[in-house]
Amino acid sequence: MAEPSKSVVITGVSSGVGLAAARAFLARGYRVFGSIRRDADAEQLRAELGPNFMPLLFDVTDAEAVARAATDVAHALGTRPLTGLLNNAGIAFGGPLQHQPLDVIRQHFEVNVLGLIQVTQAFLPLLGARAGFAGHPGRVLNMGSVSGQVASPFLGAYVGSKHALEGVTATWRRELGLFGIPVVLIGLGVTQTPIWDKGIDLGPYAHTPYHGPARRFLGFINKTRSQGLTPEYVAGRLVQIMETPRPKLRYTIAADVFRAYIVPRLLPARALDWLLARGLGLKAS
Repeated sequence: MAEPSKSVVITGVSSGVGLAAARAFLARGYRVFGSIRRDADAEQLRAELGPNFMPLLFDVTDAEAVARAATDVAHALGTRPLTGLLNNAGIAFGGPLQHQPLDVIRQHFEVNVLGLIQVTQAFLPLLGARAGFAGHPGRVLNMGSVSGQVASPFLGAYVGSKHALEGVTATWRRELGLFGIPVVLIGLGVTQTPIWDKGIDLGPYAHTPYHGPARRFLGFINKTRSQGLTPEYVAGRLVQIMETPRPKLRYTIAADVFRAYIVPRLLPARALDWLLARGLGLKAS
């Protein structure tokens, strides 16, 4: 059987959007290289997804493991270029910034920003960012969030990392024009994924003034998640974006783009502050 002519590296394929994206790209005839952190998950997905899926065992924060994975992909591709890189891996842990441990805050930037940069640097030569490259350049899709432009309380570390990703993506988009490599930012809204299952633990903040407002916010998150997009829908959109001849610079993928993204950005900042304060109880008595 001939090897697929198209290939994509996807980080964080063990569950959620990453796993759905791996399935969607495989269904479109791609060879998928997916990053996984545990051997057991790698073996399970190899058996489930079939011969055109190659697990890559690395954490995005592990420089040596990322470099080994890039070498493995280069050997697997031979003379073929890499079609795309989907930077999907990320974390989100909620809590008031006043009390959230600094190591947790730092972890968001290590994974969501620095890890993404590290992975992208490793795979850019395979996408065509090198002297003497003669093939068709690939492209990079960075999984951002509507939180990258609309800040939510109690998600400050996550919001900060996604704001940073907006800037990093814009800079890379301009720099990689030298090689004809499109860099696209995905502004993802709430999805029905496991990222929030362990992401907001209010226990450590039970004795702070933030506990009541944070509980209201958690209720809002749980309600909107049940109404959010399915990973399969998001994955289908990602395939379309990877394949569109002239992609836009940024795509917002949300169940209700108007309410989740457009309205909060059109409202004056003080008006949005007032609405959130009233709704969550974030007002001084």
